[in-house]
Amino acid sequence: MTAPRRPAEALAVARTFLGTPYRHQGSRRGIGCDCLGLVRGIWRELYGKEPEDPGPYRTDWATRGGPDRLMEAARRHLLAVPEGETLSGDVLLFRWRDGAPASHCGIVEEGGRVIHAYEGAAVVSSPLPHAWSARIAGVFRFPE
Repeated sequence: MTAPRRPAEALAVARTFLGTPYRHQGSRRGIGCDCLGLVRGIWRELYGKEPEDPGPYRTDWATRGGPDRLMEAARRHLLAVPEGETLSGDVLLFRWRDGAPASHCGIVEEGGRVIHAYEGAAVVSSPLPHAWSARIAGVFRFPE
């Protein structure tokens, strides 16, 4: 059985965003994006039109409590990946505190790394240390 092709395509697109400046609510390669904008930009590259508009959101939206909007959107539009079946190109959601909404996302890269939009910097490929991997709230895949 061959691996699904969509994760490899998503990873290839994510790599084209490397170096894109961080811009809150942005989603444009080379112009600016945040972590959600990275996933949105990949979606547009793979499928065209986005399935929904996230609407405006504050930089501190997840720390203010409330619904787990990022997780809910991932469940609506992406495929949940069982633990242990993560592939490069899958989407990781992070929850920094127990019981808090997921508030960060990135794309799995080979070698224990994650591509994500880093506030105050750019889209980067970073190591995924244990402190971060312990905060993974969900793993999702772009649908075929």
